[in-house]
Amino acid sequence: MAGPLSLTERPTGPKTDDVALSRRRVRPWRVVAGTVLAVVAVLLVHFLVTNPRLEWDVVGEYLFDPSVLSGLGTTVWLAVAATVIGSVLGALLAAAQMSQFPPVRWAATLYIGVFRGIPPLVQLIFWFNLAYLVPRISLGIPFGPEFASWDANEVITPVTAAVIGLSLVESAYLAEIIRGGLLGVEQGQRDAARAMGFTPGQTFFRVVLPQAMRVIIPPGGSQFISVLKGTALVSVIAMADLLHSVQVVYNRTYEIVPMLIVACLWYLAVVTLFTIGQRWLERHFSRGHTTGGLTRRPKKTSHGVSV
Repeated sequence: MAGPLSLTERPTGPKTDDVALSRRRVRPWRVVAGTVLAVVAVLLVHFLVTNPRLEWDVVGEYLFDPSVLSGLGTTVWLAVAATVIGSVLGALLAAAQMSQFPPVRWAATLYIGVFRGIPPLVQLIFWFNLAYLVPRISLGIPFGPEFASWDANEVITPVTAAVIGLSLVESAYLAEIIRGGLLGVEQGQRDAARAMGFTPGQTFFRVVLPQAMRVIIPPGGSQFISVLKGTALVSVIAMADLLHSVQVVYNRTYEIVPMLIVACLWYLAVVTLFTIGQRWLERHFSRGHTTGGLTRRPKKTSHGVSV
């Protein structure tokens, strides 16, 4: 007579042996892919270490140079400013696109189409040369008296041109991201909030917006990273961002490649840092929701009970 089954023992049989055999089965394509990747990694490391033209000593010399760090600060500040302004304008544009008043909806759609269709570099150059089109910028009543006016050359500096250009481009993309997030919330959520006596404001901020943020944050974070890298375009209008700062150095020293490596290292560091922050926000707003690939599989005991 067989004794009781111990908790540390596992029943054996044809089915169990088949499962164990399938887990130990060697897949040739994985071995080949892993070998190829290992060889490529070794070749890349060998190239980076042994190539004297990379001049790592120059990279180390200028990596924390004050002018480079100043340009890095300008890049981050410009990306944050463009994202904040673009988010505000994007939210207004998203609301306008969802409006029941057709002229407002058409105007928002036209705005988004224009600023998404024109390359950012062209827009930056255009805003930088706005003084040619509008010599003076005035404030007053349309077709009426002016209260104040300024010389456009004094107002439209590289900084203002960069902020305006990047913010307008960012607002067009963020408007679509925000609109998609809001439309992703089911109508039943709004109906349930209304049935519970929530006001429209409470429904939006306590029910709709927290759920929409789960959809908005991933593409919104990617868009912020895009505008962070896109700030390199402002070097064409002589703004002292990170790329312009290293260009000033290598125009003087002719050490082009090592200075570009300095810029690449700082871009990678900042993007990695903000990517970590984006992942944290995604986890924060995804609490209580199942995410693909992150759900924990239940464990089974020897008796087949899931825990």
